[in-house]
Amino acid sequence: MTLRDTFTSILSKFPMVERPEWHIHFKAKLWWTLGILILFFALGNVPLFGLSAESLDLFGRWRAIFAGEMFSLTALGIMPIVDASIVLQLLVGAGIINLNLSDPRDQAFYQNMQKMLVVGFAALISMTYVVGFYKPSPEIASMLGVSLQFISFMLFIQIFIGGMLIYFMDEVVSKWGIGSGVSLFILAGVSQAIITGLINWLPDESGWAVGVIPRWIELLREGDIGDMILSGGITFLFQHYIIALISTIVVFFIVVYLESTRLEIPLAHSMARGARGRFPIKLLYASVLPMILVRALQASIQGFGRMFHSRGITIFGTYDATTNSAVSGLMYYLDPIYSPWDWFPSLVHLGYPNIAGWQIAARLGVDLAFMVIGGAVFALFWINTTGMGAKDVASQIHRSGLQIPGHRRTPAAIERMMEGYIPKIALMGGAILGVLCVVSNMFGTLGQASGTGLLLAVSIAYRLYEDIASEQMMEMYPMMRHFFGGE
Repeated sequence: MTLRDTFTSILSKFPMVERPEWHIHFKAKLWWTLGILILFFALGNVPLFGLSAESLDLFGRWRAIFAGEMFSLTALGIMPIVDASIVLQLLVGAGIINLNLSDPRDQAFYQNMQKMLVVGFAALISMTYVVGFYKPSPEIASMLGVSLQFISFMLFIQIFIGGMLIYFMDEVVSKWGIGSGVSLFILAGVSQAIITGLINWLPDESGWAVGVIPRWIELLREGDIGDMILSGGITFLFQHYIIALISTIVVFFIVVYLESTRLEIPLAHSMARGARGRFPIKLLYASVLPMILVRALQASIQGFGRMFHSRGITIFGTYDATTNSAVSGLMYYLDPIYSPWDWFPSLVHLGYPNIAGWQIAARLGVDLAFMVIGGAVFALFWINTTGMGAKDVASQIHRSGLQIPGHRRTPAAIERMMEGYIPKIALMGGAILGVLCVVSNMFGTLGQASGTGLLLAVSIAYRLYEDIASEQMMEMYPMMRHFFGGE
């Protein structure tokens, strides 16, 4: 028995959600998906026991992307799953772990490795929360007659269990529902943020309503809105979220257009003369999900920076205690652009008058380069580790009895054809999404959902619609389900 076999046999004993051995009807999948979504929101409303009011959120402005509610059982969100995917994709993509993901044994090993890494990252991030961000409540410790360290340990256990529950909920959706749990939780979190930013009538620290609709109703009641806009200029429009509303609408339509843009490779059946088809390669072939990996990497860097700063180590930079944002040092330049308040000079200087224009420009340039390069690289890793690469696609086409007209009917010939398109389109799509993420963050989004969150939500909703349509079609025509390898 090899080391890999030994490792697989040990990890296979870890609790997991088994795949159904029978066909799950479409309505049952909908109920499973809806049930997990309701459970996700319910867990997000269960507060952590023993938490002090002085605690800070690790994810901060990334909360909508990584799902979950701060200070609740879902505080970890999807971060352990995303971090595990990053590490595995880097190891497999760099060839450190040599796996053929079309082989069932290698697939099982990959999934077992992912389980182990999810557990490890859930424990590590939970510890990071307890050490640097989530403070134990002295009142509860005194009431129970225990030490603050014991309350911190209780917080660690609660956060870790919540993170593992999200992992199992993702498995349930992936195997018993429609789509994936990670995508569903992101869509739920971003949608909640956008709706809040649109209609929330509660006032913020400025005294105006949080939602753009009630805020502008209040502004119209105040007096001549035209004079306010002329006197305040573009800063006024930024401050009262009208540009964020326009940006949200524009990004929505851009993503829908990008999702529908595709290159179609003609195919013909080798046995049935006249039977033709097309293999579509979307511009967003790798989907928007690799953007989560890039943002997760940035979030991890900032998380360690905040933890060091909370321990008095300021060599990497300092953070504002109020906004929890980097204001100096290396971490300032590695801190992404979240909103107009991070790059528009008049808005930046309202809170931080000492930051020079060249520093703002450098931070913007670093974020843009990080997203473009990272988006392209992770998109390439994504297709190679999820069975979407040229070799895997060529094998699928060959097994289905199809061929590309004018080319030999061999997997190698099809692979050479696909190699000319798939990697290049994946790189191009990842780079375009990186630019779009930064630009949409620059102009702001409703509810501070962030440009990345908005891109993810629109793309996930579009693909969820496609998945539902596909499930309905295969339910109506069982032969199609068997043709595509269904139950």
